[in-house]
Amino acid sequence: MAIRKRRSFSEIVDEYFRDLEEWAEDFGEPFTGKPSWNLRNSSLEPLRETTVTPTEVLVTLDLPFTDKGTVKVKPIGTNAIEIDAKMRRKIRLHELGVTHCKGEFHRYHAHMRIPVQVNMSKMKIDYKKGLLEIHLPRKH
Repeated sequence: MAIRKRRSFSEIVDEYFRDLEEWAEDFGEPFTGKPSWNLRNSSLEPLRETTVTPTEVLVTLDLPFTDKGTVKVKPIGTNAIEIDAKMRRKIRLHELGVTHCKGEFHRYHAHMRIPVQVNMSKMKIDYKKGLLEIHLPRKH
């Protein structure tokens, strides 16, 4: 017969909030409402989509006005990647319909976490017509 340790109400509540914070870190990123540009380093954050399948994680980024030679993908640790790409031409905020501030951008920059364990050493990158696909095989 297994003996169960009794937990106090405060321990249960603490565990619940720890789980909630962990979930918010993993899934709350798209809902934070942060700006999609950084005026200090003149960069835009590209549109992106992450698809998790049983065998791999596919990250797709939209990088218009870029050339394949300027795109750099760098793994950061075991669960994050950093993407940097230079644009062929500068884009100004007023071209995007933003009138309350001024600035121009000449590169894309994104830092993103991967939601599951992947094998970064077997990462495959494909770039065609402004779309970057990053294939990351999952660890089992």
